Amino acid sequence: MRKLLLGIDIGSSSIKVSLLDSDSGKSIGAKSFPEEEMLINSPEKGWAEQDPETWWTYVKKASNHVLSLCEVKSGELKGIGIAYQMHGLVLVDSNQQVLRPSIIWCDSRAVEIGNDAFKQIGEEYCLSHLLNSPGNFTASKLRWVIQNEPELAAKINKIMLPGDFIAMKLTGEILTSETGLSEGIFWDFKENGVSQKVLNHYDIDKSWLPKVVPSFSLQGKVTAEASGLTGIEIGVPVTYRAGDQPNNAFSLQVLKPGELATTAGTSGTVYGVCDKPLYDPKSRVNTFVHVNHTQQNPSYGVLLCVNGTGILNSWVKKLLGGQKIDYPEMNMMAASVPIGSEGLKFIPFGNGAERILQNASIGAHLLGIDLLKHSKNHMLRAAQEGIVSALTYGFRIMQEMGMNLKTVKAGHANMFLSPLFRKTFVNMNQVVLELYDTDGAQGAARGAGIGAGVFTSEGEAFHGLGLLDALEPNPNFFDQYEEVYQNWCKALDQLKK
Repeated sequence: MRKLLLGIDIGSSSIKVSLLDSDSGKSIGAKSFPEEEMLINSPEKGWAEQDPETWWTYVKKASNHVLSLCEVKSGELKGIGIAYQMHGLVLVDSNQQVLRPSIIWCDSRAVEIGNDAFKQIGEEYCLSHLLNSPGNFTASKLRWVIQNEPELAAKINKIMLPGDFIAMKLTGEILTSETGLSEGIFWDFKENGVSQKVLNHYDIDKSWLPKVVPSFSLQGKVTAEASGLTGIEIGVPVTYRAGDQPNNAFSLQVLKPGELATTAGTSGTVYGVCDKPLYDPKSRVNTFVHVNHTQQNPSYGVLLCVNGTGILNSWVKKLLGGQKIDYPEMNMMAASVPIGSEGLKFIPFGNGAERILQNASIGAHLLGIDLLKHSKNHMLRAAQEGIVSALTYGFRIMQEMGMNLKTVKAGHANMFLSPLFRKTFVNMNQVVLELYDTDGAQGAARGAGIGAGVFTSEGEAFHGLGLLDALEPNPNFFDQYEEVYQNWCKALDQLKK
């Protein structure tokens, strides 16, 4: 009998489900919904919301599709793993009914709340105990609800992250993890528990927080109701949960100090693992509990995040023709232009407050337009170079913290499908880039296998992970890409004034 594992990835663009065969370590079926990107609602400037029930609708569709496609039989499915967009806030009442749309990761409404808390709680305490400013994270978003929607806040029974919500829909149980609480800035790293100081300052009822379970563990079993809706057999356990960036790192087997993972989807990230609680004094990059953290063997993830990456590329695509042009064609057009886009520069920060800019919202900007020279090809290349420059900006902050950044792993997906983007990333940052055939849903399935005991070791969990390519920087290009980056920085400095 096959031993199968189901991975669910709750993104802000789409929901993906993947079915992994534990013997081969390969995905045997996968499906994403919807066909187009999920809607992000913005009722006011800087706001970003999604309906959690929409995520659940697509989980049901994708699960049914994959399980039917792969003809899964009774007893074959051994565990479920859930990865999810980080920092979202889901509120439910005592009947597990959603109280309001989720305030998701790129929503900027709580920036000032977090900035004020950083000063009032104390910068030294926040950095040494929380490893971050409270910033625009989940705790600050919850405080916004308490302040601005008090009647709704009075109905709160539990708060959750997006993955906790999907696990609740599957099992009926409301749980979370240490890594989840740390990403919400609820976790005190020195006290190894929930920060009472943050709860007191924000007037948050501790009973609202779910019970904490390890990332790899038994976290409830699929109910009869959920089974009827998803096609998943009754009693199959949820055995893994993690935010999308810790999970992306895990899916690439980034588990040891010095290892790094990167993504370039709607947002772009670099995530590095260390065994010491490092922090950036300006909180431009953020430290969280990694999925394999224990008190005996500490493991922390330092996250650099740029909100405006793939969403910029998608915006440019819509502007230049939408369905009439595809991404491979865009990449070829961009590659026809010289390095530096002949002076055209794109600042990609048009998707909310940016942490690497200390939560400033400066917007996206196309600069240096020459009406006699520049074409849409220049615009396409400038977009890719601008995105990589923004990632490099954060990359160098991580280097200043003492992180050794030499080899970066990525899934062969999203913007890393572009040869030009890969070349720019490798040469601007002077790193080796390893590309793997994996994604967040596959990573969640592997995590489920560890949590369910199907895999007896991390090595066994990754035996099917395939290296597709490794790209090394070319020293002949360093000066040209460094000039692109320095000119981009000068333009950014002018906008920040």
